[in-house]
Amino acid sequence: MVHQYKNNGYNMVLDVCSGSVHVVDDLVYDIIEIYESNDKKTVIDSLKDRYDTFDIDEAYDAVTELVDNGQLFTKDVYKDAIVDFKKRKTVVKALCLHIAHDCNLACKYCFAGEGEYRGDRGLMSYEVGKRALDFLIENSGNRVNLEVDFFGGEPLMNYDTVKKLVEYGRSREEEANKKFRFTLTTNGVLLNDDIMEFANKEMANVVLSVDGRKEINDLMRPTRNGKGSYDIIIPKFKKFAEMRGDKSYYVRGTFTRNNLDFASDVMSLYDEGFRQISVEPVVGGAETDYAIREEDIPKLCDEYDKLARWMIEKNKGDDPVNFFHFMIDLNAGPCVYKRLSGCGSGTEYLAVTPWGDLYPCHQFVGIDDFKLGNVFDGIEKTEIVDEFKLCNVYAKDKCRDCFARFYCSGGCAANSYQFHGHINDAYDIGCKLEQKRIECALMIKAALAE
Repeated sequence: MVHQYKNNGYNMVLDVCSGSVHVVDDLVYDIIEIYESNDKKTVIDSLKDRYDTFDIDEAYDAVTELVDNGQLFTKDVYKDAIVDFKKRKTVVKALCLHIAHDCNLACKYCFAGEGEYRGDRGLMSYEVGKRALDFLIENSGNRVNLEVDFFGGEPLMNYDTVKKLVEYGRSREEEANKKFRFTLTTNGVLLNDDIMEFANKEMANVVLSVDGRKEINDLMRPTRNGKGSYDIIIPKFKKFAEMRGDKSYYVRGTFTRNNLDFASDVMSLYDEGFRQISVEPVVGGAETDYAIREEDIPKLCDEYDKLARWMIEKNKGDDPVNFFHFMIDLNAGPCVYKRLSGCGSGTEYLAVTPWGDLYPCHQFVGIDDFKLGNVFDGIEKTEIVDEFKLCNVYAKDKCRDCFARFYCSGGCAANSYQFHGHINDAYDIGCKLEQKRIECALMIKAALAE
């Protein structure tokens, strides 16, 4: 399968199953477009009114060489192999610890219902968190590197427990032959110097939640008393980002129908001094006034193009920026089977509530049908795990022939469930935006390689 598109003056050709990316001239682009269904003579006859016959002949041979070398029109050899891969015994490698089912903000689009996750407010006790880390160690097999994200609600509302759990995890690393990679997601309201110093020492990555421009952030991310949060958090985030230096962090925002011009929010965050930025589309039902709609897609695609051009300019200059959704590794990314099998929710990655209940991921928390068990008794509903194990791009009709399947891995199972009632479908608006992001990311690679 070959995917062709034009973007920012570049003729891009992606050979889907080999991962080869080609930047070609107009002639080669036109030959590739009709190559598979026509012989050489027919191709020459079809194009001779626009190009010199000798040039067509020579370019056709160059395309044929790419085909013979497995760089164009490569056959899909993964469809059968992925079934065996998914049958393998899986181990748990990551936990999302819901350290707090409570929040000091009242974000209007929050899928967690202001931290409550369709249930009661509550903070995870040290005993439950300790047992969760033990559960992870016990169920991680021979895997050495384990990941734990402190999540909420707002995890810093339970900061003392976070500190104690990090200390406990570190105390078990040597004897268990494990290495914990801790991460933190915070809205920043409670950040102070002590927390920043602790996070810079112990957290491999920190996600700082802010939606971009002050007026946009304050509209969607107010405090509990209805006032804006921007002026509270931005000074703290700027200090924190500066303190982290070359350590990983992201300022991470959500755009809605209120800011379809979201590229301006990315640029605003850049102007505030941030260089690791993620701003992504909200996922909400059609009944909400902030949800992205089908008619918004052309505008959003234009914004991604605008953002891509801006990124090229910045990254060719002296002060580069990284936009999370344009990150793409053409040389050393995840193995192809991992790309096809998805994020690992429900199998390798689990969420833990403050009471120790286990769910496939944070977005399923509170949905009783997806409660797997708990950290004390282990996984009890193995049939749910088996369902998630079989979730892959070849199990989804919309994904099998999509050029983006090796990059998006079939999309989010929780979004599929929200919009279609089961996990083996795909959120259509999300698909179209992901396809656009991939096209922009590949084009950026081409532009920066010049």
